[in-house]
Parts: sequence; C-alpha cells; structure tokens
Amino acid sequence: MKLISWYALFPTWLEYSIANDATFCLPCFLFNKASGYKGAKAFTIDGLRTWGKVRGKKCAFLNHVGTDPDSTHKRAKKSCEDLMNQSQHIQHVFHKYTTQDVVDNRLRVKFLIRTARYLALQGSAFRGHDESKSSDNRGNFLKLLEVLVEDNEIFANLISKAPRNAIYTSPKIQKEIFHIYSMKVRKTIREEIGDAKFCIIIDEARDKSKKEQMAIVLRFVDKDGIVRERFFGLVHVSETSVQTLKKEIYFVLYNHTLEIQNIRGQGYDGASNMRDEWNGLQALILKDCPYAYYIHCLAHLLQLTLVAVSQVVIPVHHVFTKLTSVLNIVGAFCKRNDELKHAKADEIAHMLALDERETGKGLNQIGTLQRASETQRGSHFKSVSSLINMFSETCDVLINIMEDRVTYASRGDVDATYEVITSFEFVFVLHLMKNIMVIADLFSQALQCQSQDILNVMRLVSSTKVLLQKMRDEEWQNLLEKVISFCKARNIDIPYMNAQYIARQGRARNKKDDFTMEHHYRVNIFYAAIDSQLQELNIQFNDSSVEIDDICQLVDKFYRDDFTDNEKIYLRVQLDHYNYNVVQDPEFKNLSSLSDLCQWLVRTRRSLIYPLVYKIIVLVLTLPISTATTERSFLAMNIVNTRLCNKMDDDFLTDTLITYIERDIAKKSSMESVIDDFRDMKEHKVRF
Repeated sequence: MKLISWYALFPTWLEYSIANDATFCLPCFLFNKASGYKGAKAFTIDGLRTWGKVRGKKCAFLNHVGTDPDSTHKRAKKSCEDLMNQSQHIQHVFHKYTTQDVVDNRLRVKFLIRTARYLALQGSAFRGHDESKSSDNRGNFLKLLEVLVEDNEIFANLISKAPRNAIYTSPKIQKEIFHIYSMKVRKTIREEIGDAKFCIIIDEARDKSKKEQMAIVLRFVDKDGIVRERFFGLVHVSETSVQTLKKEIYFVLYNHTLEIQNIRGQGYDGASNMRDEWNGLQALILKDCPYAYYIHCLAHLLQLTLVAVSQVVIPVHHVFTKLTSVLNIVGAFCKRNDELKHAKADEIAHMLALDERETGKGLNQIGTLQRASETQRGSHFKSVSSLINMFSETCDVLINIMEDRVTYASRGDVDATYEVITSFEFVFVLHLMKNIMVIADLFSQALQCQSQDILNVMRLVSSTKVLLQKMRDEEWQNLLEKVISFCKARNIDIPYMNAQYIARQGRARNKKDDFTMEHHYRVNIFYAAIDSQLQELNIQFNDSSVEIDDICQLVDKFYRDDFTDNEKIYLRVQLDHYNYNVVQDPEFKNLSSLSDLCQWLVRTRRSLIYPLVYKIIVLVLTLPISTATTERSFLAMNIVNTRLCNKMDDDFLTDTLITYIERDIAKKSSMESVIDDFRDMKEHKVRF
C-alpha cells in the first residue's frame, strides 16, 4: 500500500481504518444520504478494500471524486467546509460581532496561551488542589494570570470584560491548547521526515501513577543532512506483550502517514520482550518490513561489559559489593552525609592553606558518594571516582560511626567494612577500575550524542580496545606506584611484592601459593580485569553486527529494494567520481564523522551531484545507536509528571511532554496560527 502518496493526493477527505483495513471518505460519511446506486456504501459504510482498483485511469478514488462540479462527493465536501466555517453558524448570524470584538477576543486568548506555554516549557504544574476564588493557592496557571493582570492594564480590562462563558481559563481549555501545540510539533516533525526513511527507538517506564508508558522516538536525516532524533509521543500500554506494543506503534505511525515499509532501523532498551530473536517485537516488525534492521542499544552493550568485569573477576566483584555497603552505611542518615561533606570541606580548606590545591571556578566543589547501577550508563565510573575522591573523609565517617555508642548494634558491620576498604587490595582494584572505566567513559559519552553514527561508533570500539591493550602492556608499573603513593598518604599497609602470596580465604592459612604478591596483583587482578573487558568488547561489539566495509556490497546485502538495478550499476560510477572529486577536497579532510560529511554534502550541493552516494550515507546514519533520547524523555516525564501531578490523563501528559521536550519546535509556532487552530477546533461562544 502506498498510503502516504494517497494521502498526499487526497488530503482533505481520505481516511484509513487500521481495524477494517479499508479507506473511507469523511465528508460523504457525514453528509451523504443513503442511496441505492451501486457502490454508494464503498466509501461510507463498508469501506474500500479492493486495492487493485486504485491505480491507473480508472482509479476508484478519482471516480469517487467525479468530474462533475456538482458531484455527490463535492457537495458533501462543500457541506463539510461550511460546517468548519464558524462565521456561518446560526449563533454568529444572530449575534453581530464588531471587528474590535474579534481583536479583543484574540488578544485575550493570546495572553492565556502565552501563560500556558510558559508553564509547559518550564515543566511546571498547571492545576491547584483548590482553584476556587477563596483559595490562597489556585495553582500556577491561575496565579500567573493574576500576576499578569496586576502589571498589565490591557489584559486586566480584557479579562474583566470577557463573557462569563468565554473566559477560557478552565483545565479543559489548557488541555486543548497543548493538544494544538503537540499536533503542531508532530506536524513539523512529519514535514522534517518527508519521504525519508526513518528508524523507531522504543523504551518503557512507569509514570508516577504506576501506568506503563511507552516512549516513541523517530531517528531520521532531514533535508539539511542533519541527524534528528525526535520525541514523537508517549503511549499508555495496558500490557507489554509484543502484540500490544506493535499495535500501538503502528497506530501512531499510521495516524501521521508514516509507512511501515519506510522503517530502516529499530532500537530498544534491551527488555526481554524486545530482545527475543523469534517472538520479540523487533522480529514481528522485521516480518512486515525486512529492512527494519534491529541494532541493540550500544550504550547498553557497553554497560554490560562493565557489569561483566565486576561479576567475573572476583576481587573486582568484592570491591563493588563492598562499595555498595559503604554507600548504605554512609548514606543511610543525613547526619552521616553532613559529616562526609564537612570532612571534605575541612580537607579542601587545609590543602588550600598549604597551596597544595589550585583555586578556580568549579575546582573545589564538595560532592558526595555515587551509587553504581547495572543499568545506568557511566554509574560505575562515577561511583569509583567519588570514593577515591572522598576516601579519607569516608574513612573518618566510618570511624565516627564505630565510636558512636548510638550505633552500637551496627558497629561490627562498620568495622568489617572499614577493614576491607583500608586494605591495599581494595585500593588497588579501585584505582585499576577507574583507569579502565575512564577509557570506556569517552565511548559511553559519545553514545549519548543524537548525531552519532554507526561508523564512528565502531571506530570508537577499535580505539577503546587499543587503549586497553596499551594499558595492559605499559601501565602496570605506573598504576602500582600510584596506588602505593595513595596508601602511604593514608597510612594503609603496603605488602612486600616479592613475598609469597597467601590467600586470605578458602584455604588454610599455612598453605601458601606458588606465586608472589606481585604476580597476584599483576596477573590475577590487573591482567584479568583488562582481559575480561577486552573479551566482552569483542563479544558485544563483534564485526558481524555491522558489515559496511564495502559500499556496493552494503547496497546488495542490506538495502536491495532501495536501489533499482540501474541505480546499483550507476552507484559504482558515482563512487569513482566521488573518490576523485570529493575525497581529494581539502575540506573533506576536516570532517570528523559521517554526520559531518552528510551535512557538508548538502551544504556544498554535492548531494545533488552524487545522489546515490548521499542516499546510502543517509541510510547508514538512520541506523539507531542507543536509546539515550527515549531515556531522556522519561527523565522529562519525571519533571512534568511529579508526585503532585500524578493524575494527569494520558493525552494531556503526552501533549505536555511533546511541548516540553521538543521546545525548539514549539517556540517557533506562531501565536496567530495557534489561535486559528484553537478557533477551528470546535464551536466557541465568541468570534475569533
């Protein structure tokens, strides 16, 4: 089905029913009277399902419209236009509005829309618990209007003179305003996509009212060659089965004339119902569109490599386990957090007095300990770094807890934790993991970028592997010296590296291993941790996941239907010219990514000279990299849908979120066009 092309040809009347898989005529459905002629019910009751009849000169759509100016369809269409023209409605005929009345009505609504838009862009709540005139706090919307009335005499007069049934400050009007904004944002996004291929990025989370919400983000390349990831909506799903998720996704796409056959990529958060190779959502969509390639969230894969190291290498696992214990002990009470911050402030002041610390904006901020999470990107790195940065202060707090008689019951656990974290092995692993994760952190940060492309990601994988291997080969001695220096400054016992290693647990004390302490730290921990990281990177980011080493092979294997046979032949010719005229250009050498190349080709109009080369670049850029944008949309949901705003209905939550997240588009919507849409949305008591 070429649904989009049909909508483009007949935008004012054609409707499609997903449930019935049939097309209908909206004006005829509303205004045509029942008649006995053959085919009268095709576009009104039964719907047209005979897709073979919508092509050529005898197209069923063209026959339905008819060539006669007074055809049944055209009369129904005229009636529909009259219905939408509010100036012809009976109440407006009886009540004569002056031009000044219309100007005042529009100006009053403009103030209301500006107020509502300001609150939405700030992520602020609208409603109050008690909005009656006797209430001290009627909610942000009404209170902000009161402030505007106090300082604006024109607006005050407009509000005071407004008909009681047309003040337009009710919650229902607020919802209508944001429905208009969300539709404008979606329309703009749809125009940005145009006929381009796109990918869907899906994630799930619960809102404050315990509803399961599914975020939909569309990734595409716009006409300027810029990679866009646009938040397209939030869908409340009653259940998270793959069939339900697929149905809801298709419904959103169909409603905005986005063809399933134009999907060129799928990205998910790694949930089990989206990961199953045969029964998962990606497999179902792949059956409908064989080129909707599924790429696992690469940021999630990178996180899996870090989690694997913390689980496979036993000393590393012990460190992260004990790190959690430290956070539970120190972060359990506000008093302990305050002690930690005061101790850090005292240490900074002491070092500044000795000129052992630089001064400057942002250099001496007092932080706190960070908790590691198996799903949160970069959390392990932040957790390890925070403990190293506040190591002495954390030890001081643990000592204070042990000396505090009030915490007598937990003194044993605290003492055991203190003994472990002040051991050389704990400090060694802590610094080792920081050095490993700081290499992977650049990779992790790059995956959060919306314009990131798959080629650049694979280059980052290669550079990460090279740096880890270099660390394994060259950094052992530097790490050891750094750890020894750290321990000396904090009076932590340092083992003699040439002494024979004796395991603390799992065997008799007098049974010695046949290797030295240095061998234990270098081979059993240092090499093991790095090798585990490298092994996981090779598994999670294997070369078979992305096969784009040869452009022509890429077209034949992955995008066969996007190029005709003649285009495939001509592509080779274009590539030869491209290699000579583009690659040799001095400006080309300054481009750092595929995304930069795409924009440069459009800017220099070379995308018109090499359209097939540009087309394949766009297809590669469309592939999803991570679900970072959907995750950020859920962070935005937590700002908008707070504990005090947990009764927002689904449509209002979605409309507000779209306005809040895609604010760059919402701000560009002209106020006059919003007022016009508000006027045309339904019948109003006054003229606009």
